[in-house]
Amino acid sequence: MFETFILPIIIFAVIGVLAGILLTVASKVFEVKVDERIEKISDVLPQANCGACGFAGCADYADAVVNKGAVTNMCKPGGSPVAKKIAAVMGVEAASITPEAAVIHCQGNCNATSKKYEFDGVKSCVAVNRFYSGDGFCSYGCIGLGDCAEICSENAISIKNGIACVDKSKCIACGKCVKICPNSLISIHPIKNHIDVKCSSKDNGKMTKTFCKNGCIGCKICEKKCENDAIHVVDFHAVIDYTKCTGCGVCLEACPTGAIASCEK
Repeated sequence: MFETFILPIIIFAVIGVLAGILLTVASKVFEVKVDERIEKISDVLPQANCGACGFAGCADYADAVVNKGAVTNMCKPGGSPVAKKIAAVMGVEAASITPEAAVIHCQGNCNATSKKYEFDGVKSCVAVNRFYSGDGFCSYGCIGLGDCAEICSENAISIKNGIACVDKSKCIACGKCVKICPNSLISIHPIKNHIDVKCSSKDNGKMTKTFCKNGCIGCKICEKKCENDAIHVVDFHAVIDYTKCTGCGVCLEACPTGAIASCEK
């Protein structure tokens, strides 16, 4: 009976104890010490895991700050307060951060343009865009079914009069909306750059005007009026160089279609 039942139990018990001892020793020998600063930085990050910093998530960014020399002001959702806390953990001077927000480059609302067909499928911009480049006559415009609003964790985007609109007081510039928009109508800009071209059409002026009352027709009036050489028409479309733009608003006042607008609010 001893050899049949008790001896095997004793053998297994001894093996278990030895295995536990070996694992304990191995864990001590091969222990990878984690810098406590990584945990401290992770604690002050908003844990949005949005990737706006350029890293896979908050934990990856915290590791990059400590071990790879990443700068302390890359967390856009956290802004200056988080940047200061990270700098304090690292014992360095806090780097400045420029407040940013999403901009919708389209003003093709229900009063300015119309649909070329009624889509009867899944109510999604991505889904509609697969059919003839969208249901709007302007294939570059906002489809307006709210994929960007749905993915926004801060409820900073809403659909008004058929197009997406951003509430800059809520936007954390995470960039999720930028990635999901099938027409690439959204960009992240410093809030101080409040003058923007709210149109993405690359059709010629005549076609754009036919499709949308608020579209950029590439007339170059803005280009001629700008004293700072900050705006040029490229592919029938006005483009602002923010390294030269002073925000004077001359182009905004000169635009005959209202395609250039103030994005302060």
